[in-house]
This record gives sequence, C-alpha cells and structure tokens, in this order.
Amino acid sequence: MAVGLRISLNNRLYHRDPQETALGRKIIKHSILLIDKIGFEAFNFKKLASFMQSTEASVYRYFENKHMLLLYLVSWYWEWVSFLIDVNSMNVDDPKQRLKIIIQTLVSAPKENPSIEYVNESVLHRIIVSEASKAYHIKEVDEENEDGLFLNYKRLAQKVAGVINEINPEFAYPNALASTFFEMANNHIYFAQHLPSLTDVTVEKNNYTEVEKMLLHFAFALLER
Repeated sequence: MAVGLRISLNNRLYHRDPQETALGRKIIKHSILLIDKIGFEAFNFKKLASFMQSTEASVYRYFENKHMLLLYLVSWYWEWVSFLIDVNSMNVDDPKQRLKIIIQTLVSAPKENPSIEYVNESVLHRIIVSEASKAYHIKEVDEENEDGLFLNYKRLAQKVAGVINEINPEFAYPNALASTFFEMANNHIYFAQHLPSLTDVTVEKNNYTEVEKMLLHFAFALLER
C-alpha cells in the first residue's frame, strides 16, 4: 500500500514540485534509477527523458539542471530520515536512548519503508552514499547556502546536536559530531564496498550492522568520557 507522505522542500530547488504531478513523480522515480545505474557524471536530462520515455523539455519544466535535481533528491532523503527519527523516537524521554534510535534510524532508513511508490529508498540510499557530497562540494556552495538549499540537512544535524547537548551539555562539539555521524555512515559504507583498506567495518548484502556499531562506539566513547 502506497503512503501519501509529502516531503516539504525549499521551492528554490525546482521550477515545479515534482511530488504534485504524475509526471513529476515519474521524473523522480526514473532519475533515481538512472543515476544509480550510470552514475551522476554520465547522467543528463536527455538520457533521463529517453529512459522514462518522455521529452527533455518535460524534465526542464521541473528542474533547472541536473545539479538541482541531485540536490532535490539529497534533500528529500535527509528530510525522510528526519521524519523517521521523529516517528521512531516519539515518547522516548532518555536522550541516550534517543541517540541510539537516531543512529539506528540513520543506518536503517533505506529499509524502513518500501511503500512510497515513486521513491525506492534503498536505491536512493546508494546515491546518497556515492553521490551526495557532489550536491554541496561545489563552487557555488555559499550562494546556494544563502538561498537555503541545504536547510533539510542542516536542520537534521541540529536536531541530532540537540540530543547530544542533552546527553553531555559540556561536550564542546555537538554540531561537528552530529554532522560527522552522517558523513561517517556514508563514507564507511562506501569504503567497505569499494576501498576496504580505509575502514574496519564490512558491509554485506546491505547489512549495515557493523556501521551502526561503529557509530555507537564513537558517540558514547566521546560523550561519556
């Protein structure tokens, strides 16, 4: 059964919100599949239009360029993770337990809901792991930040930093630790899959248990010192 969840994103990311129309949702669905198949560098709107049996002009009605489309997908994913954290930690008062839930959710998010019909979360997660940094490691990062294009990611990090502050108000680097969780999770999944000598965890058949254990170890080793 499909879930009618609508993720709220900055309207500067798109010309028209693709969540609102059948064509827009088709663009999202097929862009995820195609980027996963050929990589972001090889991806373009001409190939996407052919892949989804539509026209290049129809894609441009929704997105200015492929960078904005990638940023939309990345923002969608982080807002989805934030939603899951809220749901999974509802009515949990202990901040240590909330942090454990946050880390578990971060790692298991791509497995938690297969029912938003136009987003394959597990495939989108592969894009986040391999391509997400390309959304903000760009020359125009400061201008795009001023336009609020990274707000979903920043709000999620601030949410986690708030829990870190509850656990240890004296900890000097809550924002750095929060963002490190997300970067570590992505980087070490990527390393385990492609550059295994750069990590101490293994990932087999999308089993991220060792990544979760690593994040928990770092988190509480630092916060309970």
